[in-house]
Amino acid sequence: MRVARGVTVLLVLAALATGCTDMAYLAQSASGHIKIMQAARPVDDWLADDSTPPALKQRLQLTQQIRRYASDTLQLPDNASYRRYAQLPRRAVVWNVVAAPAYSLTLQTWCFPVTGCIGYRGYFGEQDAQAQATALRDQGLEASVYGVPAYSTLGWTNWIGGDPLLSTFINYPQGELARMIFHELAHQVLYVKDDTAFNESFATAVERLGSSAWLAGQADPPAQSEYEAFDKRRRAFRALTADTRHKLLTIYAGDAGMSLPAGQQEARKTAVYAEFRQSYAQLKQQWGGYAGYDAWVANANNAAFGALAAYDDWVGAFEALFQEQHGDWAAFYIAAKHLAELPRGNRTARLQQLKDKDNGH
Repeated sequence: MRVARGVTVLLVLAALATGCTDMAYLAQSASGHIKIMQAARPVDDWLADDSTPPALKQRLQLTQQIRRYASDTLQLPDNASYRRYAQLPRRAVVWNVVAAPAYSLTLQTWCFPVTGCIGYRGYFGEQDAQAQATALRDQGLEASVYGVPAYSTLGWTNWIGGDPLLSTFINYPQGELARMIFHELAHQVLYVKDDTAFNESFATAVERLGSSAWLAGQADPPAQSEYEAFDKRRRAFRALTADTRHKLLTIYAGDAGMSLPAGQQEARKTAVYAEFRQSYAQLKQQWGGYAGYDAWVANANNAAFGALAAYDDWVGAFEALFQEQHGDWAAFYIAAKHLAELPRGNRTARLQQLKDKDNGH
């Protein structure tokens, strides 16, 4: 089960941007994306092909219903994206690498002219990602590698077919499939250079609000029930990780903002991670043994927790902003764009106000 779902990988734009001097990274980024584009065919072609399995045809038809809903109801871009499909011979389209210091949840960043600074580095080959993670660990950092089911090129490739649907997520539960498409299209509405938390929280808010509306008005009862159980587990897990993240941040900041001696930090850190895994085991028992988060929990470290923060920090703030616009999607996007235009400090202050409002403060 994906923890950081709907991750947006900007590696293609980043690698192709002027200023990238890592030629090996440039080569794998460009060739990897080109292969994806070459593998993609129009959904109508797949539907007309007698060799396409009936189950896949049903899923592709569903994606186009979701795609129309995205544009017609959620006011998301009506363009070439997600109208083609590519069958890939692997479980993820990209593998992301994230890294953080031993006593911090602040992710290492990589900076490029087009995308700004982002807190992850993406690879089309898992071995390449693992090699990068090993190099980061050799530098004394904690690193994490995770598979990504989809990525966005922010609409830059719509002129050559747009971002395609992929086999890496086509069979997700209906609610998750809708979330994926809504999330990635949201990145084509708004992207702020150098602010990953803003970008991902905005897209995550769109996906949550949009999928809730989709399920309530478009999905059948079995799909609604399936997603309700799925989302209940996810919310419980996110609450647990948010609480653990808060405890880790407290340890790393120390008393009154003064860092603790390394020995004390390490002991407390070890205790928090042990408590986290124990609490997860209890949750898993309540879920009847559901093991979807096992791999993430087993490999959880500062880098993994740091990556989660980008998707959660300001989601409540954007949901509050949506309510301020009385559920008007077009007005919500305008308000979010105005927010994006503020200086970084003012933007963060406004997001905090909205977050406090969402929390009932």
